[in-house]
Amino acid sequence: MFIHGMGTSVATWTACMEQLRGRHTVVAVDLLGHGGSPVPDDPAEYTRDRALVDLDEVIADLPARPILVGHSLGGYLALAHAATRPGVAAGIVVLNTGPGFRDPEKREAWNERSRRNAHRFGVPVQAATLNLQEDSVVMDRLAETPTPTLVLAGSLDRPEYASSGQYLERKMPSARLVVIEGGEHSMHEQTHAVEVASEIESFIATLG
Repeated sequence: MFIHGMGTSVATWTACMEQLRGRHTVVAVDLLGHGGSPVPDDPAEYTRDRALVDLDEVIADLPARPILVGHSLGGYLALAHAATRPGVAAGIVVLNTGPGFRDPEKREAWNERSRRNAHRFGVPVQAATLNLQEDSVVMDRLAETPTPTLVLAGSLDRPEYASSGQYLERKMPSARLVVIEGGEHSMHEQTHAVEVASEIESFIATLG
């Protein structure tokens, strides 16, 4: 079950899904305000917790426990889902993402940058509120989140994503980091879709 990042849609996963289709059931979701999903006017609708409830509704209709695959914001949501709903997902895969911030000042600095750049995300400005972080629940629960986790980081993406990947591998009980050489932030779209799908396939095999 694929979850896109800020300002994109299910289309970002087309190449990866094509690699996995046939051997696995593949679904992708449009977050609120993105793609074909509704676009409420109220910014208060665009919260992490609302997004997690939306994911729950999709998961409820699936025939088996899913593996959540998230990019950037979608990866953060996958981590948040595993942290707040242990045992629901069979595993998670996160691409070029991080667990948020425990330091309130760093968290607010992130939020301020997100507000300042809201007009650049390619979605209605209110939808950019999804990128804001209100607490440190993911950071606080990493050590208690046993969900098997594959962390993918592109070697050409910003260094903080590799650092975040190392942190996740170190702090989570069942996380493994794989750096994809030559991968940039959206490496799953075209340039490294085969490599990303191959890593997902190998990860699935470890789950039995």
